[in-house]
Amino acid sequence: MANGVVIKELRVGNLNKLGDTETLTGIYKQQVDSAYLHSNGLSDDQQGDKNHHGGPEKALHHFASEHYPRLRKALPEPAAGHCQPGAFGENLVTSGFTEADVCVGDIFALGEAVVQVSQPRQPCWRLNLRFGIPDMSQRLQNTLRTGWYYRVLQSGQISQRNILILDQRPNPAWPLSRVLSLLYDSTLEQTALEEMAELEHLSPNLRGLAQKRLENGTVEDWGRRLFGQP
Repeated sequence: MANGVVIKELRVGNLNKLGDTETLTGIYKQQVDSAYLHSNGLSDDQQGDKNHHGGPEKALHHFASEHYPRLRKALPEPAAGHCQPGAFGENLVTSGFTEADVCVGDIFALGEAVVQVSQPRQPCWRLNLRFGIPDMSQRLQNTLRTGWYYRVLQSGQISQRNILILDQRPNPAWPLSRVLSLLYDSTLEQTALEEMAELEHLSPNLRGLAQKRLENGTVEDWGRRLFGQP
């Protein structure tokens, strides 16, 4: 990590039907040599549900390739066979870089662009259709290894083999592994939630989630996100 992380694959996706349904998705991404990165994401990268995917706080998706061998062992076929780089719709494929190595608000140089870590991914029901497993989204959430998103601070061309170089780390006490643990494991730790609600570089969505837990003393319902129902 000291010398940066090489982008092994850069991926973008057009809209396609998800499994054997009529639901459109951009999760089936293909490798490209280079693409222009702007505030809403990569040129030619599409999302089927723009209310929950893409946009300024989720412009670029990163998933750690280290997680795939573990998933292959844990899943039945044919889902296990899908567990190859690109399976979760990630734009960036790397090795040697996981949720434990990256913190909220980290700023990276990437090609001509500059990006900042905004939040971990919150798995949704579309993964159930992608992998053909009714609770795939829940399974991924339970691993606390979900991937993460970047916002774009400076637009520019990025390419395969570019190096993701850490420039600033404003929140070293908040690796994404800690955020994920608070989201899905130790869900009502008041002191941690108070810090999370005030974490400047975390996405407004997750800051608001922390604030609601503090106000209500309860955890939000995950049913609609994980299974497409309340």
